[in-house]
Parts: sequence; structure tokens; C-alpha cells
Amino acid sequence: MMAPREFSIDVRVPASTANLGAGFDCLGLALEVYLNVRATVISKPGARAVARSRGVKGSSSLPSTPEENLIFRAMAHAAEREKLRFPAVRLAVQNDIPVASGLGSSAAATVAGVVLGFAVAGRAMSREVALQYAAEVEGHADNVAAALLGGLVVTVAGKDGSVAAVRKRWPKMIRVVAVTPQCTLDTSKSRAVLARTVDFRDAVHNLQRSALFVAALEERRYDLLWEAMQDRLHQIYRKALVPGLADILAIPRMPGLLGIALSGAGPSVIALATDRFDVIGEEIASRFARHGLESAFRTFEIAQDGFSTSEKHLRRR
Repeated sequence: MMAPREFSIDVRVPASTANLGAGFDCLGLALEVYLNVRATVISKPGARAVARSRGVKGSSSLPSTPEENLIFRAMAHAAEREKLRFPAVRLAVQNDIPVASGLGSSAAATVAGVVLGFAVAGRAMSREVALQYAAEVEGHADNVAAALLGGLVVTVAGKDGSVAAVRKRWPKMIRVVAVTPQCTLDTSKSRAVLARTVDFRDAVHNLQRSALFVAALEERRYDLLWEAMQDRLHQIYRKALVPGLADILAIPRMPGLLGIALSGAGPSVIALATDRFDVIGEEIASRFARHGLESAFRTFEIAQDGFSTSEKHLRRR
């Protein structure tokens, strides 16, 4: 009798940065650093699902059980929403995205899980449905949309919980310098400090600048990005959680630098730049150092494409 076939599916998902200053919960940008996951379907009856992770610091301690691992939980969410059943799988995770750093590590894991939930069940998936399910797991859509679609993504959430996203290509000349301090910041804690109500003038301030950000990119008015990244809704409250952030946001304009922002919920900081990437990274890192935090910086190009998958058949008896 022929045993069920065994096969593996590889998925690669980019990191992401969100908000980009004033675009709180609506702008996301995919970065060329990746989470790679291989899901191997196990044909042996009674096989136990498990995840093994390695990669950057903190990766090896990520949960391994289906009940706790975010990739498994996203797989289960997609399966439940689609009324699917999928076989036991073994996950081998190679994570190059700093954990709990504001560079979309959880969003990448969520997207990987949703994609794998469809793939191992043999069900076709639309990116619109995947975005909806990933946003339901993640709690907001900006990072997961960038990880799914690539490039710069503008997202909006409807009253009924639906999510829409528009992808924009990113100019190749603008790169992201990401500076990550040696500390972590839980997204829920970072969100808890935000004001429940905002001043009308602050709301208008951010509306103007988030619109300007997209328009400036479209018209190649990169000189306007500095003003477009000035925020009044979230960074002011998060300064107390990230030592050195106030000093970093006060860095004056310098050659090659287009703008600076807290990356997502933090604690990483990003700079948009066209030149002198190391000089800019060192300047930001020095501000963290003044407040007792060591940090590392890397320069990333933008991932113009989102996730990718491939399948490999292992054996057939």
C-alpha cells in the first residue's frame, strides 16, 4: 500500500519597518533580510509537530510547540478560517530578523504561517485573503502587508475588520539604515503608552505628512521626506521606553540623510538615506551609546517583492 507522500515547502518572508514617522499604522516597507522556514509534512501516523529555530540572537529560544509557536498558530488560524485540515509538519526555521526589535519579526512569522497553512493543505491562496488572516493574527496590517507584498505598502482597516492594501514601488537609490540597540521592547508595552485621544492639530499634522510621504516619493521630491517623517502621534510617547530615542530624533539634517524614525514599535531606529550610510549609522549608534546601550547597524535595500515559496517532494513509497 502506498504511504502518504512526504514533501517540504520552503517559504521566505522579508523583514519590514512600519510607520516611517508620521504614517502610524498605515505605512509599511519591506526590507531585504529574511525569515526562512521549511515545513516538512510528516507521513508517519501519530507524528508530533515541532519547530526548531536558529539564526540571530534569540532565535534558538523561540517556542517549539504548536500551542506557543507563532508560525504554527498562524497556520492554525488560516486553517480554521478556511475550514482546512493539514497534516503534522516539522518546521526548520532560519531567522535573520532581529527578534522583538521593531523590524517585523513577528509579522514575518505570521505571514509564513498563513502561507504554509494553505500550502501544506494543498489549497490555493490569494494574497488578499492571506493579508486578512495575517492581520487578524498580528493585530494590525502594516508590517504583514509589507511582508506579503513587498515594497512600500499603504494599508487601511475597515469598520468590519477588513483590510485593504496598495503597494508602491520604492526608489532603488533610497536605502534603510537600521540601528538596533541591545534591548528588546514588547509591542504590547509600546502600544500601551500611547494616548487614547489626540489633539485635533496633532491628527491633522500626521495626516498631512503621511500623505506628503507618498506624494514626495511619487514625484521624486526626496527633499520633502524629512518633513514628511515628523510625527506627533506615537514617537513622543515612546521616547521614555527607548533610551536615546529623543536624542536620535533630534539629529540635524546631514548629507545623504533623508529622515529618521522609530521602526515600528521599536526599539530599532531607521534612517532613510541615499549616501554615507555608515556615517549615518554610526551617528545614530553613538546616541544610543551615550545612554548606555550598545547597538549594531545594517544598511538594507528594499525588498521589492514579498514572500516566496518553493516545494520539494521527498519520497514516495
